[in-house]
Amino acid sequence: MKQAVMTSPGVIEFREVPVPEPASGELLLRMKRIGICGSDIHVYHGKHALTSYPVVQGHEVSGVVEKVGRGVRGFKPGDRVTLQPQVYCGKCYPCTHGAYHICDHLKVIGFQTTGAASEFFAVPASKVLKLPPGMDLDHGAMVEPAAVAVHALGRSTGVDGKKVLVLGAGPIGNLVAQAALGFGAAQVLITDLSDFRLGIARECGIALTVNPAKSDLAAEVRRHFGEDKADLILECVGAQATIAQAVSVARKGTDIVVVGVFGQKPAVDLGTVQDRELRLVGTLMYREPDWRRAIELIGGGKVKLGPLITDHFSFAEYKKAYEHIEAHRDRAVKVIVVVEE
Repeated sequence: MKQAVMTSPGVIEFREVPVPEPASGELLLRMKRIGICGSDIHVYHGKHALTSYPVVQGHEVSGVVEKVGRGVRGFKPGDRVTLQPQVYCGKCYPCTHGAYHICDHLKVIGFQTTGAASEFFAVPASKVLKLPPGMDLDHGAMVEPAAVAVHALGRSTGVDGKKVLVLGAGPIGNLVAQAALGFGAAQVLITDLSDFRLGIARECGIALTVNPAKSDLAAEVRRHFGEDKADLILECVGAQATIAQAVSVARKGTDIVVVGVFGQKPAVDLGTVQDRELRLVGTLMYREPDWRRAIELIGGGKVKLGPLITDHFSFAEYKKAYEHIEAHRDRAVKVIVVVEE
């Protein structure tokens, strides 16, 4: 089978390797779709501190069960599935207290262990989730980022009936905003410097959008939410400017959930955080219940994925997909690699 190997930053080679046999407790998946996310792009540019080369990428994926290993129940060949990419020890304090997603020895498929960028992939059945009948395989590959959004919202004190400000309208910010609406938020306002991405947000049903480069964000927050401002703020960019905005526009006592991945350490106005009793809350990845809720939101039509998927490339065009993202930063939102139709 063919396997895509990133041998060094920006270099992808295809190698012929044997098709694996599923071990006891494993499933062999015929891979169908791979989504490219921001962390993958960091790896492509050699800027992911926790990934070394060579590396086989692929963690936002969908596929079809090809073979069922010994002892596996509940799956059969032909099932459409996605997979949870965490590899955790099960022994450290977080793992033994229900927080395996922040395992002290956490590894992630496609970064620190072999990813699914191949024609077939063997994986423990415990990591595999069935997709609902009829769910598009493109959408199946996007359950992973949707689960990120669900988990991030779960880090707050609740969303139902609240006014929510989302900073950043990239794939994660868009999904956070959609999920917030799906969970019953009264209003959701999303920001971005790209009018194109804000247009996609509106296509997805997020009616309130602001470009802070063109409008004063604090004034827009008051205009849409009133003098009480936002009940919850989620930073989904990972940039100095947006974490500063989150702190500056927050009302006293507001939760700020930090979703974005910061490439550089930001300076945070902790004086304002202290004085206003703001709560800065971190969020990392997800747990299985987040995946199941994400699947429910997508299957129930409360999260729209179609407008987010801007481009498709064949498996043989893996490198071309990255080149396209580099050349069209504003307009390449979610790029999907098609391993097999």
